[in-house]
Amino acid sequence: MAVIVQKYGGTSVGSIERIFQVAKRVAKTAAAGNQVAVVVSAMGDTTDELLALAKQIMPNPPERELAMLLSTGEQVSIALVAMALTALGLEAVSFTGPQAGVKTKGSPLEAKIAAFEAERVKAALKAGKIAVVAGFQGSSPDGEIHTLGRGGSDTTAVALAAALKAQICEIYTDVDGVYTVDPRLVDHASKLAEITYDEMLEMASLGAKVLHPRAVECAKEHGVILHVRSSFHDNAGTLVKEVAEMEKEAAVRGIACDVDQVKIALRGVPDRPGVAARIFTAIGEAGINVDLIVQSLRRNGENDILFTIREEDFDKAIAILTPLTKEIGAKELLHQHNVAKISVIGAGMIHQAGVAAKMFAALGKAGINIEIISTSEIKISCLIAADRIQDAARAIHDYFQL
Repeated sequence: MAVIVQKYGGTSVGSIERIFQVAKRVAKTAAAGNQVAVVVSAMGDTTDELLALAKQIMPNPPERELAMLLSTGEQVSIALVAMALTALGLEAVSFTGPQAGVKTKGSPLEAKIAAFEAERVKAALKAGKIAVVAGFQGSSPDGEIHTLGRGGSDTTAVALAAALKAQICEIYTDVDGVYTVDPRLVDHASKLAEITYDEMLEMASLGAKVLHPRAVECAKEHGVILHVRSSFHDNAGTLVKEVAEMEKEAAVRGIACDVDQVKIALRGVPDRPGVAARIFTAIGEAGINVDLIVQSLRRNGENDILFTIREEDFDKAIAILTPLTKEIGAKELLHQHNVAKISVIGAGMIHQAGVAAKMFAALGKAGINIEIISTSEIKISCLIAADRIQDAARAIHDYFQL
């Protein structure tokens, strides 16, 4: 008897009608002789609505109380899904994150899963019941409710699959699977049958919205096979696993686009040891992730340092960097919005030369200027003007014949 974990996002449980559709899919999986554990998100836009309510009380609510509030969204979902399953004649039991055994560490709103002690879930499955578990939440060692931040429900599902030693973790969403590029940008994008953990991790980190990087990291660490598929039909989606059955000669597997970027430039930074560390330590301590980084060649004892951050971190970054610019003796702090990052990803790049040249040629042919370049073993990223992101995606997709 196989153990299968299924995760359904907010869109999939966004109405009573859709909840019954989820229940019917779960019932079909169970009828095939499987033990099924289900992880669900809050209904539709519930999390955003709860956050808006909190903001009406005060602009910066205490993190503890905000976590307490936001966690209620998933509690509604699990109860309704369990009721729908019961209405279909199945035995089902719902669990909050803490009841399911999700142990967390870190801050109340951005906690990490430290352990998943899934004994109650295992007992429910052994008793022939379907376990419905709240995603996005857990409890700290002292019993406080924590939420897991972005990608929390995906991560809950993968961690549960690892704890249950499930054969597969199915991630149901509103897309058919993982595509070579966002189909909204390139209408002839191709769905991938399989993709490796490393490739999926790069795509997720670089802007692809299908899976959160934390969930992919957890899946890779524990060897959990993921199946990304649509909650609206039964077609096969994309398998994410250690070794994908792919054409080894295909250097590029996919393209990721991210328009949520701001370029920051510190001009005239004194060229002395420790200055760059001072800049990026201050940013890191504020919880701001830095992406592309470029330092110019030294001239007259000075450098220019350029890097990108997410748009949502801009105000915080400027508040930190404005006094820091004077402290380190830099001449000027500049910033540029309306920029985007486009990346090509593929494990085959390790063994093939000239991929960067081809990417640059595709962008050049389309008349798109490159502002910053960053590379790793399996990805190449370029910063370009945000209003050219669709042109860039199409040009690269067609150049590499994805």
